[in-house]
Amino acid sequence: MFLTDETIGPVELATELEARDIPALWVPEHPHIPVRRSTPVPSAYGGGELARMYLRLLDPIVALTAAATATQRLRVGTGISLLALRDPVVTAKEIATLDYLSGGRFEFGVGYGWNADEFPDHGQHFDERHAVVAEKVELMRRIWRDDVADYEGRHVRLEPSWAWPKPEQQPAPRIWLGGNGDRAMRAAAAWADVWFPTASAPDLATGIPRFRHMVEDAGRDPAEVGVAVAAAPSDGEFFAALVDLDVEEVSVVLPVSGRDDVLPAIDELVQMRDRLVPSTPDRTQS
Repeated sequence: MFLTDETIGPVELATELEARDIPALWVPEHPHIPVRRSTPVPSAYGGGELARMYLRLLDPIVALTAAATATQRLRVGTGISLLALRDPVVTAKEIATLDYLSGGRFEFGVGYGWNADEFPDHGQHFDERHAVVAEKVELMRRIWRDDVADYEGRHVRLEPSWAWPKPEQQPAPRIWLGGNGDRAMRAAAAWADVWFPTASAPDLATGIPRFRHMVEDAGRDPAEVGVAVAAAPSDGEFFAALVDLDVEEVSVVLPVSGRDDVLPAIDELVQMRDRLVPSTPDRTQS
């Protein structure tokens, strides 16, 4: 959900989701939107005029900390974080703290970003974002894993350093890499834990098997690299088709609105879920 200062709040949303055995809450990120715009909105994100919600998003780490603190089981994730625009050392500390305090319930969804207008204000070059994200992920994983962490890359570096707490999940929270194209797929196959395309990705029925071949070509076990689908409509037929493709999770877009619109939408989702997924004691973990 695009949580803003005009929507239902993260604490109420999280508690309502957990009460209905919805397993996870994902929120996106845009730290700012320059008024002077040159980048068209991709069709995968609605096209046309930039929606009001982009201007008013809550910070994802702060919002998810509130959500995690108010719940016991709900997983919380960035869907997705614009890591190219973030300081990786500070972000690693924030995520390690959130994962530690939540008992290991954080999922780190990252993406490359589509809005070139944001990048200059963060000292970044839009055309370098793929390499920047890969290096920042590796640097952060070292901070989370090593007692003394260091990194030397083309875009980022870290002198030998200490940083605690470590995340509850070791060696690191899972990295979910968003993106629909071949470049994102190959990167996910090489170093991500989960490939996280949007529901608008062209032909997932052939793309997902092709991705698993990419994982094999990268020398990894396809069984250890998940596939999930982001930004999906609440569509039972769409979900049912993904079952045969062994998709791990589907995130459904909720209305950008207050509780009177959001809670009925969640209830409709639960009804559809209950028709598709048999009720089991560990459903929140499936």
